[in-house]
Amino acid sequence: MKTHEYQARKVLGSYGIAFPAGEVAETPDQAEAIATELGGRVVVKAQILAGGRGKAGGVKLARTPAEAAEVACTMLGSSLKGRVVRKVLVGQAVNITKELYLSAVLDRAAKSITVMASAVGGVDIEEVARFSQEAIIKVVADPLLGLADYQTRDLARAVGLAGEQARAFRTIATALYRAFVECDCSLLEINPLAITGEGEVIALDSKMVVDDNALYRQPLLAALRDTAEEE
Repeated sequence: MKTHEYQARKVLGSYGIAFPAGEVAETPDQAEAIATELGGRVVVKAQILAGGRGKAGGVKLARTPAEAAEVACTMLGSSLKGRVVRKVLVGQAVNITKELYLSAVLDRAAKSITVMASAVGGVDIEEVARFSQEAIIKVVADPLLGLADYQTRDLARAVGLAGEQARAFRTIATALYRAFVECDCSLLEINPLAITGEGEVIALDSKMVVDDNALYRQPLLAALRDTAEEE
């Protein structure tokens, strides 16, 4: 079961992972009001269960509340990647200096959960894996002990982080792994995980896929299911 970005943000936020402030809008007026509350400069993101929204025109910067309303008006009701856009996420724009990639995935070959990170974020990770496999660093969590501290240190070092940024990254990686296990995920991804101009480490986008076979014990997550977008 796939969740929308705004839903995954709330789940990961409950585990202490920080995202820019933002709210969901279903009308242009709502988008304008949210943008006004956030200070004007925002990113408007179409909420559909499909990847590659940015390349398809589903992620746009708005510099004013009025522009946010215009962008939302264009997106809402339109068809994007074969799906109708019914909601948009209006999020605070941040000053990005570096984009990283971080995810946890059910690795059947390793018979465990693999946590992956890359200094190349904000792009299709499949393309990175195809042409630059060395750019993706993987660690396999122990099924009983979980993700170890030394493994998060290795990941932080591999993506070029040190000091406070490395500590923040390690905290996020540990929280991501915990959310993956407790929510019965098959994939949990943050892309990009951004370094801001102020030196903060913050998640900008998230993707969450929950194992259908576990929904009977995840009623809160099951309630998030959007059957209108399922094939």
